[in-house]
Amino acid sequence: MLPQFARRLLVLFASLFIFSLPAFAGSPIYGAKDGPEIEGYDAVAYFTEGKPVEGKAEFVTEWNGAKWQFATAENRDKFQTEPEKYAPQYGGHCAFAMANDSFAEGDPHRWKIEDGKLYLNANKIAHWLWQKDIPGKIKNADAYWPAKMKKKIEEKS
Repeated sequence: MLPQFARRLLVLFASLFIFSLPAFAGSPIYGAKDGPEIEGYDAVAYFTEGKPVEGKAEFVTEWNGAKWQFATAENRDKFQTEPEKYAPQYGGHCAFAMANDSFAEGDPHRWKIEDGKLYLNANKIAHWLWQKDIPGKIKNADAYWPAKMKKKIEEKS
């Protein structure tokens, strides 16, 4: 039998992950048809400045069916050269949710670079729990991501 705290925590997490699935329109990127990715934040800045930096409308590129904004032309050019290096993992979906075979939007303010890759999480709790076992969560999410996305893209096509 689980202690009361653990039961409450499980209920909280179950309720956090009852999300409506976004329309992918053939793209694995979260909300690709809705506007700039990562809520308009510059994906390269996480690596170069170590923080989320808002992008500007004049520094935009398209990649993988989505629009991406950048703070500078230099960052846009870096992204265009190596988008897989800078784009968040799991198409910008929450890394913790993906590790638990679920979908949630990644929050650009809940992030971590691990082994040279950018990961986003949906909220403070997901971010905190994800950091408790980053290698294990990445292993789980990596296993779920390709099959889960392929299925959802096919359903939306």
